[in-house]
Amino acid sequence: MPKNNILKRIPTNDLGTLAALVLLCVVLSVLSPRFLRVANFVNIFVQISIISIISVGMTFVILTGGIDLSVGSTVALCGLVLGICMVNLGLPIWVSILAAVVVGTFIGFVNGLLISRLNLPPFIATLGTMSIVRGAAYSVSGGQPIYTYPKPFLKIAGTFLNIPIPIIIMVVIFAAALYLLKYTKLGRYSYSIGGNEVASKLSGIDVPFYKTAAYTILGFLCSVSAVILVARLDSAVTVAGDGYELDSIAVVVIGGTSMMGGEGKMWGTIIGTLIIGVVSNGLNLLTVPQGMQRMIKGTIIIVAVLMDVYRKRRRV
Repeated sequence: MPKNNILKRIPTNDLGTLAALVLLCVVLSVLSPRFLRVANFVNIFVQISIISIISVGMTFVILTGGIDLSVGSTVALCGLVLGICMVNLGLPIWVSILAAVVVGTFIGFVNGLLISRLNLPPFIATLGTMSIVRGAAYSVSGGQPIYTYPKPFLKIAGTFLNIPIPIIIMVVIFAAALYLLKYTKLGRYSYSIGGNEVASKLSGIDVPFYKTAAYTILGFLCSVSAVILVARLDSAVTVAGDGYELDSIAVVVIGGTSMMGGEGKMWGTIIGTLIIGVVSNGLNLLTVPQGMQRMIKGTIIIVAVLMDVYRKRRRV
């Protein structure tokens, strides 16, 4: 497919973000000769696969005008449930994975109910869930890591046709999300609810159902990320997923999805994922301390939100 046709498929608002990504790559290639190596780019894609999968679900949630601070805790608990089932109890791999998926999906479903049925503010509801789920992770594991998984399970972090499987999973999920947002009621109603929830209700849209669906999808995708993470590390720990809420929100906001809801594209999330991945990789190559990295990511979020507010004011 010609390059100009590819660019036509990307919304105009995202072209500026794409240009920022290209500029960032150019700058890092000058600062670190190792940046442009093929192995480094493969490493970037593998590294972002986990957070990108979570960011797909976060896009749906933020489009509805919500937010979820419990994603990191959910990843940790799902990983530990997987480990308990597979290593401690000796259950089959598929049963253990299913258990982790059920737990993650259930957490997302509960978040959706708290917000859509009990009308709790998303920030408060998921802040509470974050603490509860992280506490549950410590309780079920006793604070101890679970490691040494069966070799067939670890193949999830391997390759297929010389392509890392986490990258394949990431691409499939992005493709499914692009379809859902553009061609299904879930996508159309997510925009509508985030744009004007009252008008959506008056139009006959089952707002609680679709808001709950968005959080449930996010919970499910957190469990998928947990499975990949455990396979990559060959261990599950209580502190897994720390900071994932910051990274996933950063990805979505940088990608142009409005924190107010009702506006954004999955293309933007894809580009935002690459930006965060490149930034993290570049900072690591430049040996920037972790504390400074978090400060930089936080600054990026603030700048992205300010730009979103500025765009909205210009339209008024």
